[in-house]
Amino acid sequence: MDFFIFISEQWVLVSILVLLIYGFAFSERLKGGKPISSNEVTRLVNSGEGVLVDIRDSKEFNEGHITGAINLPATKLDSRISELEKHRSKLIVVTDKMGQQAGAAGKKLRQAGFNVRRLQGGMAEWSGQGLPLVKSR
Repeated sequence: MDFFIFISEQWVLVSILVLLIYGFAFSERLKGGKPISSNEVTRLVNSGEGVLVDIRDSKEFNEGHITGAINLPATKLDSRISELEKHRSKLIVVTDKMGQQAGAAGKKLRQAGFNVRRLQGGMAEWSGQGLPLVKSR
């Protein structure tokens, strides 16, 4: 009960706190790369301006991935980041299963000096739109 009294009496402070929390969450989200639509990813990859990095594990990757994607599982990203050196001049688009782990991987790639974006909605969004997937053996 005292909590609601405090909120009603200190609504300005509570509003500022909510805005600060939102601002912090938003800025942390952008550190992993701005979200990018599947249409834009297709354009970037087809034009050679971008490279898609799929951070799902190898089993999920082999069950279906976007054409031309490079599989660097999130658990092995630190040790295999050097494999992306030849793509340093391109935009790196990170994708995962549902778009929730790509931020952390994107943050690591940004710290390594790459220009990074995240596929909005991850592979769930891609396949939900009926876009093509390649299956590996």
